[in-house]
Amino acid sequence: MDEYQDKQGSLIDTTDCLEAVGVLRGWKNFLFIVVILCLFLLQACFWAVNTGHVKTGDEADSAASAVLWEGANLGTENDADRAGLFILAAVKGAEESKNSQEQVVAEEDEIRAAAKKVAGDANEPTEAAPEKPKRRHFAITFQKLALAMRCFNFVLVLAAVLYCLTMLFILKVSLLGRLGGVNHICRAFFLSLVMVVLLLPWQKFFGGVVSGAMFTADELSKSFEAVKAGDMSDKILYYLRYTVYWLLVVLLLILSHVRSCRWARATLRRLEVV
Repeated sequence: MDEYQDKQGSLIDTTDCLEAVGVLRGWKNFLFIVVILCLFLLQACFWAVNTGHVKTGDEADSAASAVLWEGANLGTENDADRAGLFILAAVKGAEESKNSQEQVVAEEDEIRAAAKKVAGDANEPTEAAPEKPKRRHFAITFQKLALAMRCFNFVLVLAAVLYCLTMLFILKVSLLGRLGGVNHICRAFFLSLVMVVLLLPWQKFFGGVVSGAMFTADELSKSFEAVKAGDMSDKILYYLRYTVYWLLVVLLLILSHVRSCRWARATLRRLEVV
């Protein structure tokens, strides 16, 4: 009788652990999607600034003003040429009024021909300077991008910490219910723990000593402006900080999720559910 009760109690405990594992698996998968999505959105913000599609500062648009200035100068030069031509004609007519009528007519014909020639040259379209291809920018401003990055960072920290805690709870339930696959879930938990440690923005607390994979808009803007005037070593550190470091965190997250999936298969196989 006691042996039967012990088996029945063990079966109830295993069933409860399986129900808990089902809930934790659902949250684990959901938090994994949230973390990976926030990481990719954060990296997209970096490339939007790095490629120049989102400006970090207000640049003066001098191209239009330069074109207007050149047009004004061109119009002034044409008017001056015409005025000088008519003054020249008047002076020549006054000086040669004493000559014969044939000479005056000849001079007037020459002046008219010269005037027509100048007027024709002025009316001809001037060759426009080749326009430089303008880089198209997103409608989003840097201020809006900074606000979006703050939201991404908040959700990312919250989801990453909850993901690591979910792994810890799964490990405890597996040990308590003897569900098996402890090797996989232990590896998954420690990989998620390392991922969270590398992700957190330690530069806010230990500036100049260690940095996290997360970054704010101000940090990105300062680094982007500094790397423009830097040498090759600065550019290498710049991309190591904002791309390779991010890639390391993503790989740790994916490996942790893969290990947790192996744990789930091992657990179901041991319980002969699959």
